[in-house]
Amino acid sequence: MDDLAILIPCYNEEITIGKVVRDCINDTKDLHCKVNIYVYDNNSNDNTVEEALKNGATVRHEYQQGKGNVIRRMFREIDAKCYVLIDGDDTYPTEDIPKMYEMVINKNVDMVVGDRLSSSYFEENKRPFHNLGNRLVRGSINTLFKSNIRDIMTGYRAFSYQFVKAYPVLSKGFEIETDMSIFAIENNMAISNMIINYRDRPEGSQSKLNTYSDGFRVLRRIFNLYRDYHPMRFFTIISALLFIIAGIVFVPEVLIPYLKTGLVEKMPTLVVCIFLGIAGIVSWYSGLVLDSVLQKEKREFEFRLQLIREKFNENHIN
Repeated sequence: MDDLAILIPCYNEEITIGKVVRDCINDTKDLHCKVNIYVYDNNSNDNTVEEALKNGATVRHEYQQGKGNVIRRMFREIDAKCYVLIDGDDTYPTEDIPKMYEMVINKNVDMVVGDRLSSSYFEENKRPFHNLGNRLVRGSINTLFKSNIRDIMTGYRAFSYQFVKAYPVLSKGFEIETDMSIFAIENNMAISNMIINYRDRPEGSQSKLNTYSDGFRVLRRIFNLYRDYHPMRFFTIISALLFIIAGIVFVPEVLIPYLKTGLVEKMPTLVVCIFLGIAGIVSWYSGLVLDSVLQKEKREFEFRLQLIREKFNENHIN
C-alpha cells in the first residue's frame, strides 16, 4: 500500500505532463513517505506516455474513453492511505499536495476540494461560458443538497482510502466531479475546501471539455442524483404540480359549471383531471417507497464502511 498515490488521468497532454510529473516529485520529496505517481493514459495519440515515463511516472492504460472510466480504473487498482487526483494540464499547483496529504492523514478528511473559484480562476480562465457554468453548478448543488463546497467542477482533490473504496463510479465523463461531490455530501463524509491558485493552460494545450454537451450532462446528472438521493422531496414536488394543474383545470371548467347547471358539460376534461389526480397519488407513494429503500441503503452503506476500514487496517499491517 502506498502512503500517497498521485493519480493523473491523461488524454493528449504531451506538452504539460512531463512538467506535472516533475513538479509532483519535487513537491513531495520532503514528505518522507512512500509516494507513487500514476499516469493513466486514455488512448492518447501523441507522446503523453513517453513524456510521463521519461519523467519518472508509472504509466497504466484505460482503453474505455472518458474521464469517469479512467478514474474507475484508478480507484479499483490502487491501494493507498491517501490519494491525490490532479489533471495533467499543468493548471493546478502541485505545491499544495503535501497540505492535502496532511489533511487526509492527520485530520481524517475524506475529500479535500481544491477550490479555484475563490482565487484566480475567473481571471485566468478565458472561456466565459465555463465561468458561468461553474457558478451555475456550484449554486445548484449547494442549494439542492444543503452543502458548502466552493468548487464543484475542480479536478484537483485528495481522498481517503475509505472514500475511494466506498465510492461507486457510475459516471463515464466529465460529470464525475459532480458525482463525487454529491456522493460525499449525501453520505456524510468529511469534506474540506482548500483555496488553490489556478493558471490557465499553456499555449498549445487544448481543453477536452465541451462547454455545451458536457455542461448539459452535468446538469442532467445533478437532476438524476437529486431524484435518487431525495426521492420523497422529488416525487412530492411532482405530485403537488399534478394536483395544482388538475385543480386549475377542474375548478373553472368542471366544478363551477356543475354548481350552476347541475351538469358536467365537459366530460373529457373531468376524465383528464381524474387521471392527473391519480398520477399525483401514485407519484407521492412512489416517493414514499423509494425513500424507505434509500434509508435501508444508507444503513447498509455504514456497514460497508466498517468492512472497508477493516480491510484498510489489514493492508496497513501487512
